[in-house]
Amino acid sequence: MTDRLQTVLRHLASGKPHQGISTNPVSAAYQYSQPDCILSDEQRRFYDKNGFLVIKNLVSGDKIDKYRERFEKVCTREVKIPGVIIMRDVAIAKSEFVPGEHAVTKIQDWMLDPVLFQYCCDPEILKYVEAFTGPDIAAMHTMVINKPPDPGSKSSRHPLHQDLHYFPFRPADRIVCSWTAMEKVDRSNGCLVVLPGSHTGDLKQHDYPEWEGGVNKMYHGVRDYSPDHPRVHLEMEKGDTVFFHPLLIHGSGMNRTQGFRKAISCHYASNHCYYIDVEGTVQENISSEVMELARKRLGNNVKLSFKDVWRLRARLVKGQPGNMVE
Repeated sequence: MTDRLQTVLRHLASGKPHQGISTNPVSAAYQYSQPDCILSDEQRRFYDKNGFLVIKNLVSGDKIDKYRERFEKVCTREVKIPGVIIMRDVAIAKSEFVPGEHAVTKIQDWMLDPVLFQYCCDPEILKYVEAFTGPDIAAMHTMVINKPPDPGSKSSRHPLHQDLHYFPFRPADRIVCSWTAMEKVDRSNGCLVVLPGSHTGDLKQHDYPEWEGGVNKMYHGVRDYSPDHPRVHLEMEKGDTVFFHPLLIHGSGMNRTQGFRKAISCHYASNHCYYIDVEGTVQENISSEVMELARKRLGNNVKLSFKDVWRLRARLVKGQPGNMVE
């Protein structure tokens, strides 16, 4: 991480301007996917209309079992990943220490782990990612989610939100999330719920919801959306993968089972996307929160911006270097 930080700071000092977004043509009939991609016309129409697409049985059980084993070793500290963020549910954090996997609800920013990062580089996943980003692809954000059994506080919920709220880069249409179920997920253990078509709207204001049971750190919720908007619960089997747009409003419900619900995900962006300043925008609150955490981890003497934090995370997974990863 130190070498990576020095590289980013050298680029900042050079004042090198970023390249513009790629002008790769997108078919006039389809706004959100690339021409001549793996998707069928039916799949392209579905994603354009709804903002998500589920591909059944995309990731093999053997691969998922390997990721699960690695996650457990991170939780027990048998494996240490540089730069990884380990998170606990607010209800667990306020109780007595719970050892190992049961203490952890999420690990993120594991791009430097050679085992988990295989997920981001999986050719079966990337051929679908390329349909949305184009051929030059950067991995921007990584997570293994371990949704715990709800302790009665409803804190295992994830409020409805748009992922673009967290990202200081654009354009949104060249960003996509890959989210893979590591076991069967349904409404009982808190599957994803999406608001189809909400990706065609704007980025909305996000804040912490006022929930009695508490809200997990950085679990911001979208403030303004229609409660009458249709919802779809994405019930998935192990290995099923959903790709979705960063403006799609989505979240997840409580885990009402006694087991932990696991999923692995990566956000990708075209390497021809570009970083933006979020000062004075609806993203200013998350920027301040992220920078506070960054100062705690790196020290107050390190001069970084919200954009720089994301530059540190980015990794090239396919194609040519560009604005996101040089």
